[in-house]
Amino acid sequence: MEKILDFIAKETDGKNYKSYKYCFESVEIPQLDYEDKKGIQVKKKGETDKSLTKTKSVKALADRISENSKPLFKYFLDGSRRTYKVDDIAYGKRLYPIIAGQIGVAVCEREDEHTFRPVFLKNPFVISLPENANAQTTIGNDDLFFNNLIKKLNEQGVLKKQNLKFNKILPYKNTTLKENDKYEDRGVAEIQDEMMALEQKVVFELVKARELNENSFLIKDGSLEYMRSGEARELSQIKSNYDCVIGLSKAFNPEALSNDVKDISRRIAELNLYHRTPAFMYQTERIPDVKFAVWYIRIRETLSPFDGVLKIEKILVRDIQEEEGLDSDEIDLISANIVNERNPVCYGKDDRWAKHLYPVYLTESYIKSKYLSDIHFINLF
Repeated sequence: MEKILDFIAKETDGKNYKSYKYCFESVEIPQLDYEDKKGIQVKKKGETDKSLTKTKSVKALADRISENSKPLFKYFLDGSRRTYKVDDIAYGKRLYPIIAGQIGVAVCEREDEHTFRPVFLKNPFVISLPENANAQTTIGNDDLFFNNLIKKLNEQGVLKKQNLKFNKILPYKNTTLKENDKYEDRGVAEIQDEMMALEQKVVFELVKARELNENSFLIKDGSLEYMRSGEARELSQIKSNYDCVIGLSKAFNPEALSNDVKDISRRIAELNLYHRTPAFMYQTERIPDVKFAVWYIRIRETLSPFDGVLKIEKILVRDIQEEEGLDSDEIDLISANIVNERNPVCYGKDDRWAKHLYPVYLTESYIKSKYLSDIHFINLF
């Protein structure tokens, strides 16, 4: 039975080297991995109440909502990926890594306090190869070549026997490396981009089904700063999909806004329980056509000044929001509902428990349960 890597080498006129295989996420040195992107610029205050300069408690509103209303948040979205170095392959005089990945994107729905269930799951297998793996390199035929390659790959016995298949080959740039650049990072970045594209697709499907509205919001675990600038019509459509979506970041850089808000890290560290900061309006260099409202809220008291604090983002989708900021009453409503999501906790189940909301934790756990084990996945190759 021909191995996957031997098949790829033969079909792409390359030479593979049977290199050591490993999962990137299991061998890298632990480090702070902030979800904030670089190049953030605060434009002005991000909410309609311009008089708000200090932090504000939302506990009273949270209590009223808990007693008299249904939760604002009904859907919970999370995306993750596991990436693997599975071989090195030579094209011409240069060696390139072959990167494989498992992607997981899921949405769970809470219908009531007794019912929590998955409604979307996308968990494709992907492979990232250098662009010059196209053995028939002709301008414009990359998609055709790699689509045909993935079809042939899925006919291999090692996959058919286990009823498994790969969904895509994601080519990465094979141009000469710059300082501190690595081909491995380029391959992983392609897999990350594919995961984010699937997240956007899932949001679009919920919007198309009219599941998201002013009484039925979605929490997206992590930053919303992944939208790409594009044609005006396309950008407008993407933005409108996020009218009832917030991004919730556990791993944020408290200094991210420090160039424009000089005491921001201190404001966050000194947040009282159930208080939120004023909202700020900002843009990023990567997506200058999109404006965000961002604020911070403390949901738990802990020993660390930043544990128990969440960063909340919302895309400003209407012209009046981009001019005046997000309505302060909406910010209070979102914040109060976040406070009401603080219990139960996943204490002892996750090191990030002080920042975790339980429905988000359950969604994340559901995705992880659908992965093949690292050993199983690596042994496919």
